[in-house]
Amino acid sequence: MSTDDTRNLKVDIRKLNLFNQMAKEGANTVADHLNQMTGMHTEMEITKTNFLDIEDIKTHVGHDKQVGTLIELTEPPYGHILFLFDAPSAKKLAAGMLGDRGEPAESGFSDMERSAVQEIGNIMTSGFIDGWANVLNTTIDISTPQFTYGTGSKMVDELVGSRRDEMALVFDSRVHAREANVEVKVYTFPELEELVSLMQQIEIT
Repeated sequence: MSTDDTRNLKVDIRKLNLFNQMAKEGANTVADHLNQMTGMHTEMEITKTNFLDIEDIKTHVGHDKQVGTLIELTEPPYGHILFLFDAPSAKKLAAGMLGDRGEPAESGFSDMERSAVQEIGNIMTSGFIDGWANVLNTTIDISTPQFTYGTGSKMVDELVGSRRDEMALVFDSRVHAREANVEVKVYTFPELEELVSLMQQIEIT
């Protein structure tokens, strides 16, 4: 990384709390959206926020098969967001959204379950980004979520490609609902210079 790049990534220490604010606001907005769309009383709790190297993220994600929803940020700070669930968690959320419509697939995911998980991913990612936008005083458009199912570390590898020197923001989180306790991992891959630039524009009172 060049000297210029390093200088561009400096953040006023008083603004470091913005990362926590982004996580909290994003989680609250996700819960509000899920409440409206599924009818389930839902809370989302962020338990930890970390910056991790890409290689460490692949270890963190693990090699088990997982369900993911992936979106691209089409405005600053750009980048991608990946929500990962284990299969039972994804099925619980899908069942809560589908209600009596359709039988769950005995193995894998039915078309209706895939559609439900994709819609839940849309709710969660748009809610999370709305929370970010509120903190950063901006708007952030996103792409249509993609449903993915496979090895978690491979998803990350395909997402980041050869960008080995990059880092990502990782939010450990849990979604609490009366019908289901669901583990959700949120991996965000913003363009760090763009994110820091947005943060530098915020006035600290």
